Amino acid sequence: MPLLGHRICYNKHVTREAPNLIALASSWLIYFTIHSALASIKVKTWATNTWPNIAPLYRAVFNVLALVLLIPPLWLMYSHQSEPLWQWTNTGKWIANGLALIAIIGFWWSLRYYDGREFLGLSQLKRQDRSADHHEALSISPMHRFVRHPWYFFALTIIWTRDMDPAFFMTTVMLTLYFVVGSRLEERKLVHYYGETYRAYQQRVPSLIPIPWRYIDRRSARELEKQSRSELE
Repeated sequence: MPLLGHRICYNKHVTREAPNLIALASSWLIYFTIHSALASIKVKTWATNTWPNIAPLYRAVFNVLALVLLIPPLWLMYSHQSEPLWQWTNTGKWIANGLALIAIIGFWWSLRYYDGREFLGLSQLKRQDRSADHHEALSISPMHRFVRHPWYFFALTIIWTRDMDPAFFMTTVMLTLYFVVGSRLEERKLVHYYGETYRAYQQRVPSLIPIPWRYIDRRSARELEKQSRSELE
């Protein structure tokens, strides 16, 4: 029955699907472990020191592997679709889809503030970058003034506003846990790169969920960027 804009469905097959859900959770755990390890400074340093010629390719290879390794967990999720645990209905459906649409628009809008060639690894290849510790000065986009990990926030908004069957719910839980843990691992690198400048930023801006009264204004953001550039000089 409708409840606050969504319908809860009691799926009698959830217990029978438990082995499939365990396999799905395990596949996501393996993916997250490999992804985090390859993204770490320690593994990148080891790889580039061991095989110096692959250093300029590291980011590009990392991106390809990240996509390829997504195939097993996504295949398990879609191959075990079943009756929903809950569905958004009536006004709730409009609100859920509206929030997801805003998140998608926000994601695409935020892309203009990222260096796509750097993200894909093309810039590293062009300049034949052989440093495992290379990084640009800190850049704070408009979205980063309100939340430190806007892409994670947009992704969380999208996945939690979908209808949920057991497999998708397990995926959503695993992704949420990874965003929490992964953001902390990522910020260890950012503190390593930017030191007290990034710590000052951390203290003023929330990590995953925007909080209306916690943000930095444009001038403060520019001051932190200027401080970061001066530290790199």
